[in-house]
Amino acid sequence: MKTISHWIGGKPVEGTSGRFSPVYNPATGAQEKQLALATVDEVDAAVATANAAFESWGQSSLAKRTAVLFKFRELLDAHRDEVAALISAEHGKVHSDALGEVARGMEIVELACGISTQLKGELSTQVSTRVDVASIRQPLGVVAGITPFNFPAMVPMWMFPLAIACGNTFVLKPSEKDPSASYRLAELLSEAGLPDGVFNIVQGDKVAVDRLLEHPDVAAVSFVGSTPIAKYIQLKAVEHDKRVQALGGAKNHMLVLPDADLDFAADQAINAAYGSAGERCMAVSVVVAVGDTGDELVGKISERAKSLRIGPGDDPASEMGPLITREHRDKVASYVAGAAEQGAEVVVDGTGHTVEGYEDGFFLGVSLLDKVPVTADAYKDEIFGPVLCVVRAETYEDAIKLINGSRWGNGTAIFTRDGGAARRFQMEVQAGMVGVNVPIPVPVGYHSFGGWKDSLFGDLHIYGNDGIAFYTQGKVITTRWPDPADGGINLGFPSNS
Repeated sequence: MKTISHWIGGKPVEGTSGRFSPVYNPATGAQEKQLALATVDEVDAAVATANAAFESWGQSSLAKRTAVLFKFRELLDAHRDEVAALISAEHGKVHSDALGEVARGMEIVELACGISTQLKGELSTQVSTRVDVASIRQPLGVVAGITPFNFPAMVPMWMFPLAIACGNTFVLKPSEKDPSASYRLAELLSEAGLPDGVFNIVQGDKVAVDRLLEHPDVAAVSFVGSTPIAKYIQLKAVEHDKRVQALGGAKNHMLVLPDADLDFAADQAINAAYGSAGERCMAVSVVVAVGDTGDELVGKISERAKSLRIGPGDDPASEMGPLITREHRDKVASYVAGAAEQGAEVVVDGTGHTVEGYEDGFFLGVSLLDKVPVTADAYKDEIFGPVLCVVRAETYEDAIKLINGSRWGNGTAIFTRDGGAARRFQMEVQAGMVGVNVPIPVPVGYHSFGGWKDSLFGDLHIYGNDGIAFYTQGKVITTRWPDPADGGINLGFPSNS
């Protein structure tokens, strides 16, 4: 069985802990690989290697850094199908979805390729007589990324391209469930000419995470994952004097007003709720139907949901793949049964779904729950699976109150033809990312990604301008030079004469 190792100093490094984690093919349910889990010493070795590499990389020219990133982008584009296949094999998402993930990650690589214009700094001249003030940004040193299973290529690329473009060195701890895609990215970075030690990977579990959070040479930590772990990451990192951005979970609402195109809204709800098997923090998990739209909208969503083709990610006919693990599939299924017991109407029940020839795979059909009480667990919890809840609201005011009452504030959307209503919604809703007739409003690379409330811990969002600010520290330089016409140098110190 293949063992996936660490990547330290520009080469594979075999694990020595004797501890391994299984890596499954979710479509078949079979373990196909194992992952070597890092010891504290192995994490320390990766950080030490990154720290040594920072001495030269942090002083390298912007031209050198961007040349590497341009080459990496070229190689990634040439190997996008290969990377997508690795994602499908270990995560389970369909190939087209995996290709989309690679493309969204490449957006941040392209942003990093233009880092020269983002790090120009500022200059104010003659703020006082012969006094100038300049503001510059410099790298932090060694920075770490801890990333989730649901986007094993894209989320690391939300972090490391900007980090290394700004002059930092990077240590990545990817999810132990699907590590091969990020490992392939490390190989492509090396092929692109990135100096050894600038980018490193430690495979691991909580042992590796805690050591990265505690290590005195790690200056900053980026994290994407669940809200409980995001809270833990923030507290632990701050305790050890680190800069931290920790993106947590979500319960994203899609508000549908009576004037909306219901066919369009239903199409978008299907894509947003069930794409990637619902395993994404920007998935629409709640549709809020306003006024008398509910029955018709639920009927249209139900009709579409029943026709979705579910199968292995490498089958071109598949529109949705399996979930990541058997345990997670069973947990998601339990919410459907629990919702019925707690007063919801189960319109579509996907819990008994199987795929012929893949009976041992971690498949789950799509579920649609209507008239879900806000007290039900299916409404309150982040399910992270193909379960869509519909709640009813009499008025826009009732709907906005419902959405703003959520503990999360990651993404939200409104579907309407009324520009005034849309503008009011985007100003009143308490969420970090808002879509108008766009169900999953993930920003493009040059705008930052992040939510509010329990969806974000830390002051800065990820990538975009916030990402550049996170991976650099500001320095202000005030200078005064004597005018040669004065005939001498006077530094302004007091004199006893």
